[in-house]
Amino acid sequence: MASNFVDYVKIFIRSGKGGAGSAHLLRVKYNAKAGPDGGDGGRGGHVILRGNSQRWTLLHLKYTKHVFAEDGEHGGENLCTGRTGMDQILDVPLGCVCRDAETGEILGEVTEDGQEIIIAKGGRGGLGNDHFKSPTNRTPRYAQPGEPAIEKWIIIELKVLADVGLVGFPNAGKSTLLSVVSAAKPEIADYPFTTMVPNLGIVKYRDDKSFCIADIPGIIEGAAEGKGLGLRFLRHIERNSVLLFMVSCEKLEIAKEYHILLDELKKYNPELLDKQRLLAVTKCDMLDETMIKQLKRHLPKGIETIFISAVTGMGIAELKDRLMDKITAE
Repeated sequence: MASNFVDYVKIFIRSGKGGAGSAHLLRVKYNAKAGPDGGDGGRGGHVILRGNSQRWTLLHLKYTKHVFAEDGEHGGENLCTGRTGMDQILDVPLGCVCRDAETGEILGEVTEDGQEIIIAKGGRGGLGNDHFKSPTNRTPRYAQPGEPAIEKWIIIELKVLADVGLVGFPNAGKSTLLSVVSAAKPEIADYPFTTMVPNLGIVKYRDDKSFCIADIPGIIEGAAEGKGLGLRFLRHIERNSVLLFMVSCEKLEIAKEYHILLDELKKYNPELLDKQRLLAVTKCDMLDETMIKQLKRHLPKGIETIFISAVTGMGIAELKDRLMDKITAE
């Protein structure tokens, strides 16, 4: 269901306070002044992000508004160190970026399964009075307090990890192509904005090779300014190594449509223009050879173009070849 795809959460986190060191003085039966034996305080718990390849969305964190790690315990007598506070671990899908909600500073990116990033360190425990004894002060009656906790609001964003990202206006045939080249089953209908969440599919290639392709919800003009669903989904394109632009042959001005899409990406993040690009003119089963020749005169310059039809399979094998060449190109 579309409502189950969550790619943005805001959470208040707090690490654990460090435990205070002990200022205990040892008293034994035959030695009332046996000296300091205060132990160190325990470290407070960290708040940690951990990559989990079994998760695809941030739905499990949607209603988590506060995450508090455990405080470290105070030091004890007989040089006993306090217990370390329990860490709080947040499992997130691969491709997540965590940033400070107030400053915008990126705290970490999770791209590998099992990767752990500390986003709020627990306070260090204070030293016990045993550390402060000296020839001139044999019975220090003081110890260090533990370090305070760190607390802040964080934002976790999911950016879909895929080799190829499908870029196009609504109803350009992106979902249909994904359903043909992979085992994915996105919702398909003959009206705009059928796709409301990114869909991933694995495309099998020859010699047991494969690559991942992402069907990203359609962009509209003005998406970079936040119109439609633009800003919400443009970030998913950032992680793709190849961008496959898709324009329907029903659009007579293919070059104009392509440049509008390119302009939206440039406004959102100019670095996206450094990625490898390929243009697919879709729904070409409706055209004969004469029409295709006429369309070729109006294609944009500076980008490879291929004519395809997901319905009849026209150009699909060649499309896979070209995409794999770009993915493996250095």
